Amino acid sequence: MAIAPYGIQMKISEIYEKLNKISPFELQERWDNSGLLVGDMNREFEYIALGLDLDKETLEEAKENTLFIVHHPLIFSGLKELEFSKYPANLLEIMVKKNLSLIAMHTNFDKTHLNAYVFEKILGFKKESQDEFICRTRGSWSKDELMKHLKERLGLKTLRVVSPKDKISSIALTTGAGASLMDEVNADCFLTGDIKYHDAMKAMSQNLMMVDIGHYESEQFFVDVMMMELKNLGILGIISQSQNPFEIL
Repeated sequence: MAIAPYGIQMKISEIYEKLNKISPFELQERWDNSGLLVGDMNREFEYIALGLDLDKETLEEAKENTLFIVHHPLIFSGLKELEFSKYPANLLEIMVKKNLSLIAMHTNFDKTHLNAYVFEKILGFKKESQDEFICRTRGSWSKDELMKHLKERLGLKTLRVVSPKDKISSIALTTGAGASLMDEVNADCFLTGDIKYHDAMKAMSQNLMMVDIGHYESEQFFVDVMMMELKNLGILGIISQSQNPFEIL
């Protein structure tokens, strides 16, 4: 992890208010847990680090008094115990000892920034509509052309595809795990990650082409978007991107 050239003197409440203007936390889904997860609004921090997730190596290398801004909440539901040999308590222990703070920007940021950024800037599609999580466009693509394009833009060696179509005239996308939204897609082809077996069976029965573009692979660009937003505010941050937990062997 790169080290910031100099520290920042700012209260967490100050950066929280700025982030809330960029992507209001009230937009998050009811089941989500975005916001300040570790820390104290009245405390100052010295460094900002951006990542998709947190992992042990990142936290051990981090300077004390660092504020992490991540996409995925480290804590999703109520914790009944803090067993420091288990996740996520093992990471929380390190954070408390080093005075590390954490703000998560998850489904609120998906709606306001991430899905559109991946759709337009990474994949190069022209967004014609967006309903919260789902971006859509129309055009003309062959199956082989689209598969090649997705692999190149997302750095993927292989793709899992349900109900492949030779000709595609409309595409929809939801980054991360969006298979539960398939009934709202209204397109020939739906790009998303973490497609489960029964989701695939449902899509096949509905003749909906689905392409699994990976959870990490489709959301890793969170750090790029957030870095640009911080720069617009005159705030320097560092990228502390977590590793993809999956390996291709």
